[in-house]
Amino acid sequence: MAEVHRVCRRYHAAIELIGARWSGAIIRVLFTGQHRYGQIKAAVPGLSDTMLAERLRSLEADGLIERRVIPSSPVQVEYHLTDKGRDLEPALEALISWAHRWIPLPDDEHAPAGGPPLSGSGVTPDR
Repeated sequence: MAEVHRVCRRYHAAIELIGARWSGAIIRVLFTGQHRYGQIKAAVPGLSDTMLAERLRSLEADGLIERRVIPSSPVQVEYHLTDKGRDLEPALEALISWAHRWIPLPDDEHAPAGGPPLSGSGVTPDR
């Protein structure tokens, strides 16, 4: 029987960081550039104001995103990925490719799985 290896603490922390509900989707939206709160909320179906605000604070505290206040009238706030957040792109692109191959859409479970990764295409549409 094969030896069971302990889970690396760094790996576990990384999975928990991006695996928190809504975090991966928010990060994915921000790969397309800076966005305001309403734009992020509109791009992620089912995301409530409360959860978006909580996740943005959490992702900022973890150093993945940066909140920038634009002095204008009215004041505007934009969210940007940090270098640390942008470095997640290859990992999330690999996860997107895997999902397109193995995860059926709930409303179309008999459709063939697959599809190319959506590199550089912005927000990931359901197919």
